[in-house]
Amino acid sequence: MGRLGRPIEVGGTSPQSIGWLSLRGFPMPNAEIVAIGSELLLGQIVDTNSPWMSQRLAQLGVNLYFKTIVGDNPIRMKEVLSRAMSRSDLVITSGGLGPTQADITREIIAQVVGRKLIRDPRLLAELDQRFRSRGFVMTPNNERQADIPEGAIPVSNPNGTAPSFIVETDKSAVFALPGVPFELKWLFDNELVPYIRKRFGISDVITYRVLKVAEIGESNVDHRIGHLIASSKNPTVGVLASPGQVDVRIAAKAATAAEAHTLIEPLELEIRRLLGRHVFAADSETMEDAVGKLLRQKDLTVASYEDLTYGMLAERLEQAGPAHFVEGLVGNGLTTAKRLLGHGRHPHRSEELMHRHAELADELAYAVRQQAGANLGLAVHALADPADTSENLARGETYISVTDGHKFHRRSYNSAGRGRPDRTRISLDALELLRVALIEGF
Repeated sequence: MGRLGRPIEVGGTSPQSIGWLSLRGFPMPNAEIVAIGSELLLGQIVDTNSPWMSQRLAQLGVNLYFKTIVGDNPIRMKEVLSRAMSRSDLVITSGGLGPTQADITREIIAQVVGRKLIRDPRLLAELDQRFRSRGFVMTPNNERQADIPEGAIPVSNPNGTAPSFIVETDKSAVFALPGVPFELKWLFDNELVPYIRKRFGISDVITYRVLKVAEIGESNVDHRIGHLIASSKNPTVGVLASPGQVDVRIAAKAATAAEAHTLIEPLELEIRRLLGRHVFAADSETMEDAVGKLLRQKDLTVASYEDLTYGMLAERLEQAGPAHFVEGLVGNGLTTAKRLLGHGRHPHRSEELMHRHAELADELAYAVRQQAGANLGLAVHALADPADTSENLARGETYISVTDGHKFHRRSYNSAGRGRPDRTRISLDALELLRVALIEGF
């Protein structure tokens, strides 16, 4: 009981690289997620289960068209679940399976499907044994956790006291999961995935390759590979933009992951050719990973100066390679910059350089390298427009420079802001310039 099949390996990359799905032409069942709990609506708890399940469903090739959060209200729960079951092949609920009077998910599902609740003796015995093994006596309110709708498939929960269950109807299936994340995730991977594969006849795997692109934006990426996006069938190609980065996903469906990768390979090579050096990583690899690998290969150290990014660049360099990151200086306006220039090439020009911002970035890169005794110096100097409070692409100027003490690599941008998206973009642009400099040399 409660073991619907062995865990099945799902083709694909790590969950971190799953963000969107574009698989035109692939027949897929439709799923819906219903997260239950008034604490979710009140903001007392953040719903992390639904995004995680969304990623897993995408890996399986299951369409997810609706996600709903509903409080512990029987009328509204019944309305939401009735609508979900009328339009979706699979409804996945999370939460409301505990022992308290507020945990009414099992009762509402039974009402929606028109069945009475029954107490499953095997689930009850498992609950009792779980309490006894921990030295506790099960109270009557815990016993109700063994109640499931008549005819439902009971599913054991080895990680908690809230059993799960599946209710099947002619149109849909409801899989009720507990809300505790580690319990839900285990049951999803070990019970729900095999069930979905069996019920909906999913034998193929969907495998992804995600190419990560920097320095050019989404429209530029589309300009270069748009014809592949429009014409691809299997594999398919899609893009997703985030601050400073564009992800290009190539997805293929085949009987095995190896066969899917074979389909992906020629298309990946063509995309890499069209995007060139702007592809900095693939799948779960990050910009920090790419930069750290180059620093280790070349056995070089780096020191950094930054102002508007408030230490975000130093943090990312530390993640890239702690053994190769010597020092990070966070400036607070031009006062810090002026003091640092005492270690630069032209300390007597400090006042003049305060107004020549592109040159100032060069001097700061040189000076921080000298002060720290590093092989390379990386500087980010940005000036935000104080009248623009936008979080993303705020008006301003950003200057980035990296040097080995002799030659420089430089970039400048017509935006600079204090919002997290802007700071994320600027720090990633700085790492990208460092990556390019390490590849091309000085």
